[in-house]
Amino acid sequence: MTRAKLTIFHLAIPCRDLDEAEQFYVGSLGATLARRYDDRITLAFFGDQLVCHLAPDKIEEAPEIYPRHFGVTFQQRPEFERLLTQLTDQGVPLLKEPFTRFEGLPEEHTTFFLQDPSNNIIEFKHYVDERMMY
Repeated sequence: MTRAKLTIFHLAIPCRDLDEAEQFYVGSLGATLARRYDDRITLAFFGDQLVCHLAPDKIEEAPEIYPRHFGVTFQQRPEFERLLTQLTDQGVPLLKEPFTRFEGLPEEHTTFFLQDPSNNIIEFKHYVDERMMY
């Protein structure tokens, strides 16, 4: 029996244009638009809530991956691969191509990064040992 998710993580990020944010997150990443207002969109994003707030004056022009990023950790490798294939097929440019971190160690994982149209950096990863997800 599958247990319902009891909590949802919420993340709010700035965006320069709501239409372009919606196209990226819904059109490219497969998020679901939950609500749209004049100043924000609320998305169901991999089981959690992502809110893109219209804030063109708050966009970081040249963000660095570390420490400023957010992302999704996949429990199943096929889901990670499916998203990567989907993005590649759509021609979505990757900020950083897939690579393996901590190879041979318990926390070994494969990861890649995207940058949304408002320069928010998103990491997608999968750990070899699922106990290392947290």
